[in-house]
Amino acid sequence: MGFFDSEVVQQEAKQLFEDYQSMMTLGGEYGKFDREGKKIFIEQMEALMERYHIFMKRFELSDDFMAKMTVEQLKTQLGQFGITPQQMFEQMHRTLEHMKAQIET
Repeated sequence: MGFFDSEVVQQEAKQLFEDYQSMMTLGGEYGKFDREGKKIFIEQMEALMERYHIFMKRFELSDDFMAKMTVEQLKTQLGQFGITPQQMFEQMHRTLEHMKAQIET
């Protein structure tokens, strides 16, 4: 069975995409949130990024050809912006840390 044939993989990918879309929509209103709302948003983004990072690790560790192709496509796409997947995750983490620092002041 291929990596993408797994119902678990398909469901997690679908859920990650839906959750990401929801967070991006919600993020458009971030400036209107009170302090507690901003904290909740940041916590939810951190949890989403952790889930995404784990999901991508599964791709990297898989022997499935399509999973490996997906990783290579991501690397190519990010490479067009001059970053690696690891740098992308590090930047997301720094951004969330910066957001936390802003609401603490």
